[in-house]
Amino acid sequence: MTNASVSPSVAPKTSADEIPWNKHMHQQKSVGDWIVDIVIWVLIAATVAVVIYPLWFIVVASFSDQMQVSAGNVTIWPKGFTVAGYIRVFQDSRIWTGYTNTILYTVFGTALNLIVTLPAAFALARIEFKPRRVILFLLTFTMYFAGGLVPNYLLFKALGLLDNPLVFILPGAVSVWNLIIARSFFETSIPEDLHDAAQIDGLSYFGYFFKVVIPLSSAIIAVIGLYYFVGHWNDYFTGLIYIRESGLQPLQNVLRDILLANQTNQLGSSSGGQNAMQQQQLADQIKYGVIIVSTLPLLVIYPFLQKYFNKGVMIGAVKG
Repeated sequence: MTNASVSPSVAPKTSADEIPWNKHMHQQKSVGDWIVDIVIWVLIAATVAVVIYPLWFIVVASFSDQMQVSAGNVTIWPKGFTVAGYIRVFQDSRIWTGYTNTILYTVFGTALNLIVTLPAAFALARIEFKPRRVILFLLTFTMYFAGGLVPNYLLFKALGLLDNPLVFILPGAVSVWNLIIARSFFETSIPEDLHDAAQIDGLSYFGYFFKVVIPLSSAIIAVIGLYYFVGHWNDYFTGLIYIRESGLQPLQNVLRDILLANQTNQLGSSSGGQNAMQQQQLADQIKYGVIIVSTLPLLVIYPFLQKYFNKGVMIGAVKG
């Protein structure tokens, strides 16, 4: 028996210089590449400045002496620091009632929105649900054609929703736009194999929805939840048209009343010289303070939902 001689294998050259794709990986950028990068960063910085600066200016102006603001001396930092506008806003007891009402309307309204929207979107995403296309068409139809303000008012009056807190919650229980986004997410992001496995394990549609689909849908829940939350928080029109009792008014309408009251005081003292100027300055400070008071909760909440927001929007927008 002849022992075959084993020839030493030639090890492949794996040095960085011998790998073509690695050879030029760290090559220096050309002048054209640097110019493109600079242009991109300048455009990004300009876009951020255009978006952020108006809000920052309102914050700065709300803490500044309005004489400095009117003279154009306030740009980046407050000048003549004062909190008179905020003191005037929070001295009004209606502000706390408005905050309480808005928080209740927003929390319960958003909860109802999610409870109704998610199961409806799941049902419309199931191929075996035969009427889904007809139902989706009827829902989409309402996005473009509505009865109008007067029919809605008469309907809400007949249902007993005038001067009723439920008018902020029940009529907007479902947003067709958010329903379509959630349906697209369920169709494109939840594998059908999971449903087959759930059926083998004996899960019903309800069990599959609550035990499998919902835990995998945190991104889209955060997205449409944020949409609903912002919609309820900024709901100004409902309180203006359907609510007459001051104790039921949301924050937006309370802030409007405070602002109008100070503008009225300003007009009433317009012939008072120095007093009129002080009233004008106070009204301007209250105006800036009102904007910050109404938007601050949203600015605090959004950073915690941003990662879900970006992911959910991209996934839910794959197809309609």
